[in-house]
Amino acid sequence: MQDFRRGRDERVRARRERQREATPFRGIDELKSRRQERREGNAVVIEEPDKRSIIREGGRSIIRTDENERIRRNFRDVRREKRNGRDVTIAIGAGGLQVFTEFDDDGRTRRRWRRGADGREIVLFDNSRSSRWRDRRGHRHGGFFDSIIDLPPPRLRIPRDEYIVDYDRASEDDLYDALSAPPVEEIDDRYSLDEIRFSPRLRERMRRIDLDTINFAFGSWDVEEQDFDRLERVARAIRRVLRRNPDEMFLVEGHTDAVGSDEDNLTLSDRRAESVARILSEEFEIPSENLTTQGYGEQFLKIGTDGPERINRRVAIRRITPLLAR
Repeated sequence: MQDFRRGRDERVRARRERQREATPFRGIDELKSRRQERREGNAVVIEEPDKRSIIREGGRSIIRTDENERIRRNFRDVRREKRNGRDVTIAIGAGGLQVFTEFDDDGRTRRRWRRGADGREIVLFDNSRSSRWRDRRGHRHGGFFDSIIDLPPPRLRIPRDEYIVDYDRASEDDLYDALSAPPVEEIDDRYSLDEIRFSPRLRERMRRIDLDTINFAFGSWDVEEQDFDRLERVARAIRRVLRRNPDEMFLVEGHTDAVGSDEDNLTLSDRRAESVARILSEEFEIPSENLTTQGYGEQFLKIGTDGPERINRRVAIRRITPLLAR
C-alpha cells in the first residue's frame, strides 16, 4: 500500500482551503446564528447555510444533508443534466470514471451508479426498488419519519465483541471480518438508503466498528491532524472489501454526548461523520461514492451520562450493502 503520509501537510492545507470555501461560517456558534426556521405542514424545518436541514416533528428530530456536496469535492468536473425527464448529477473523475446520481421530481435521491473507464456500470443503490419508498413519493420532509422500519432487535449468535468491534483493540483482520460479514439475522427484504439511515433495528442487523480512538473536542467536528493516521487500518480493511466487491456501501455514523440542544447535537454528529468520510476519501483513497454518512446526535450514547463525555463524541462504521435495494 502506498505511503499516504507523503505530502500530508500539502493535502491538509488544500483540504482546509476547500473547507473554508464550502463552509460559510466558523464554528457552532456562528452556524446557529445563521439558521433559518420555517414550518412545513406539521414539521419544523431548520435550514443551515450549507445544505443541511434539521426536521422536527412530534417530538422527534432528524438531520438530512446533500451528500453530493461531499462527492463533488473528489471529482474534477461535476455537471447536471436531464435524462429521461429526471435530474441527474454526473461527477467525472480521473481516467474517465463517472458517478451518476439520479433524483426524483421532488428532489429526493433516487439511485446512484458508477461507470468505469471500460464502460462497466455498477449500481450502488436504487431506492426506487423499495416499494415503501415509492409509496412515500411527495413527502419531502415528513416522509423521512415514515422511513422508520419497526423491527424487533436481532438475536445475536456471535460474541458481543465481534458484533460491536472496538477499534483500538481490533486487528486489521478483525476489522475486515466485521465489514465483510453477512447480517447477523436473515434479511427477507431490501430497503432504501433512508430506511437504513433512520431505522436503528434495521442497521443493527449489520456489525459495527466503533472508532473509539478518534474522539472530538466539545462543540467541534474537526478530526485532529494527529488522528489521521489512526484511520489507516480501517481504510485498509475497507479497501480489502472493495477489492472483492467494488459495489459495497458503508455507513459512517456520527454521535455526540448528551450536552447541548438536540439541534446542535444533530448537526455536530452529522458533520463529524462527514469529516471522517472526507479523510477516508482524501487521505486514503476510499471512493467517496461508496460512503454515506448520517448524524444521530445524542440518541445512542456509548456511556450513559448526561454530562460531557469524550467517548460519546465518536464515529462508527458499518457495511450496509446486504440491506440496500438495488
